[in-house]
Amino acid sequence: MTLSIALKEWDLVISELLAGRQVVLLRKGGILEAENQFELEHRRFLFYPTFIHQDPRMVKPAFRERIRTLPAEPEVLEIRGYGEVARIFEVPMPEKVGREQLAALEDLHVWDKPLIDMRFAYRPEKPLYLVVIRAYALPEPVSIANTLSYAGCKSWVPLEEEVDISGATPALPGGKLEGILERIEKGLAV
Repeated sequence: MTLSIALKEWDLVISELLAGRQVVLLRKGGILEAENQFELEHRRFLFYPTFIHQDPRMVKPAFRERIRTLPAEPEVLEIRGYGEVARIFEVPMPEKVGREQLAALEDLHVWDKPLIDMRFAYRPEKPLYLVVIRAYALPEPVSIANTLSYAGCKSWVPLEEEVDISGATPALPGGKLEGILERIEKGLAV
């Protein structure tokens, strides 16, 4: 089986997803998306690592030293895994309620309060979504050229080549993600 669509995400977040220490993404919109909204056009996608926008101030102190900072995006990237959307939850409004409910799920992600505050503040008229990801690590990383067509602030990147995902292993053992999904559903109930 192969994939050729990738989702851009911080390298640190991808590493944590593939290690099973993070299982969610927060999305509201991408700068170059259709009508300036993040749309989950794809339920399965490769993880495309980004480096220059990673900000140590936006992650919990325990994760700050894990950020690999680069002055520019590298010419060659390593695709190390892929994800499947397990479920999408809308974070309840008003903001105070949503923030409290996200705080109860803080062990499922690396982000610190400034990033969560920023996500709520960005386009406040739009809902904030918690996307639960089932992550898989490829048997070996696949190197791809980071071409100009992949550049820019966009979420989805159609790759010029197919990446074989055969033999990928799940980041979480069987059944664990289902327990997390139940916990999130209960935690976000209004």
